[in-house]
Amino acid sequence: MTTAVKKKAPAAASKPAPAKAAQAKVQPSAKPAVAPPKPSAAPVKAAAPAKPVVQAPAKPVAALKPALVPAKPVAVLKKHEFRVGDFVVYPTHGVGRIQKIDEQEVAGIRLELFVIAFEKDKMILRVPTMKAKAVGMRKLSSPDVVATALNTLKGRARIKRTMWSRRAQEYEAKINSGDLVSIAEVVRDLHRATGQPEQSYSERQLYEAALARMAREVAAIERIDEPSAVKRVESALVKKAA
Repeated sequence: MTTAVKKKAPAAASKPAPAKAAQAKVQPSAKPAVAPPKPSAAPVKAAAPAKPVVQAPAKPVAALKPALVPAKPVAVLKKHEFRVGDFVVYPTHGVGRIQKIDEQEVAGIRLELFVIAFEKDKMILRVPTMKAKAVGMRKLSSPDVVATALNTLKGRARIKRTMWSRRAQEYEAKINSGDLVSIAEVVRDLHRATGQPEQSYSERQLYEAALARMAREVAAIERIDEPSAVKRVESALVKKAA
């Protein structure tokens, strides 16, 4: 009987051993079941904003390129027929000299202006560069035109038989036309030689205005002073009277 008891005892003691082993196996497998990879996914999302940072500066660089292109044709527009230092003829004022080309803002519009000095009249005139041709501003006459004007002085006076007030308006229009030959016609028609009737006050004024206008242009063309130019014009008138 003692031997049977001894055999059963180890069998009963060996049964709880595998239960502990099963518990030990279950517990370590339950701990890794908690998902730790979640924090590793967060840094992947944080790296995403790096893509627009690289592309953003490329857009403003492309936008700046067309803004610089229109600056080239502006220099072409600033080439003018008249330059600083040139003598020019303005129809209603005669011969003047361009002192400079200035810019001025008028009524919100940027204008480029010729600054013209008329030394005889002590006057400064500003003419928009875009309207210089339209108002009749021109360069000095050529030597051929001067020769034609001097030959006009030698011709016979052509006086219309109309009222003086109307003729005076015609003479003023010729003087203010800026045409050298037309001005010479006024000098020729209003000149009075020795032995002829004297000029009236208004005739004398128009004659002196036309003579001065013509002499100033001749002086600028031939590079002589105004008194010498007046003598040259008057010498042509004397030859006509002779």
